[in-house]
Amino acid sequence: MDTLYSSLLFVICCLYFLTNNRHQITRSAGGIFRTHERIWASGRLSAIQRLRRFIGLGLLSLIVLLFSLLLINVLKLPTAASGPVDAFFVLGGTLRREIHVADLAKQYPETRILISQGSKDPCNLLVFQRAKAPIHQVWLERCADSTFDNFYFNISLLQQWGVRKVRLITSTSHVPRAKWMAQILLGAHGIWVEPDITADWGIPKHPEFPLKTGLDITRSLVWALLSQVIKPKCSKVMPLSVVDVEAWRKRGRLKCEPQSGLKLD
Repeated sequence: MDTLYSSLLFVICCLYFLTNNRHQITRSAGGIFRTHERIWASGRLSAIQRLRRFIGLGLLSLIVLLFSLLLINVLKLPTAASGPVDAFFVLGGTLRREIHVADLAKQYPETRILISQGSKDPCNLLVFQRAKAPIHQVWLERCADSTFDNFYFNISLLQQWGVRKVRLITSTSHVPRAKWMAQILLGAHGIWVEPDITADWGIPKHPEFPLKTGLDITRSLVWALLSQVIKPKCSKVMPLSVVDVEAWRKRGRLKCEPQSGLKLD
């Protein structure tokens, strides 16, 4: 239940801050329109003051709306948690993760699989072919350049699929940062996260450190709010079935991780 607890704690803290600082927020929102002179005409507020008040109330209303949408989604989490897994969400890193999800595809052939960045397209296809796993429900997303992007570009796609519960596939070295980000960002949209952690191959190329984790968690908290109304989409999403391995071979670009043991000839 840690996804629900962390999301609820975030909402409660934000609502507490909003309640106790509503007057300061209103004044700050209108601060950019402050002037040293007060212009009165026929006992009415000046145009500048009316504009300040209008902008301040507008921003306050927007904040209340965002928190309301967030709270509604968070309250859906207990129901989502009790349901079946709707999709396997792979955070691209090493082929070890794709090998794992290929095994899952054999057990759950009708469950959608979304692989965000990671290994080259033909390497992913070869992994599934070697495992003799179905590929008709496997999709590749090629917009993300970071863990934050994994969620930034795919929240709307998961929602489009009607996903309420997702199995998050990543590696040991990627935890807890990826897990916390998933619980914040997906949980903010009523999607329950079930972590599925695989072992790493050797020493990770990009080690985790506290500052990196702190920065990603901070912007995830901010985006949990903004993403209630802003819905980025990736234009580079394609089914795994359209990947042409031979075309990659002819271009001499077919190289996969040696640890995978894939036959490239």
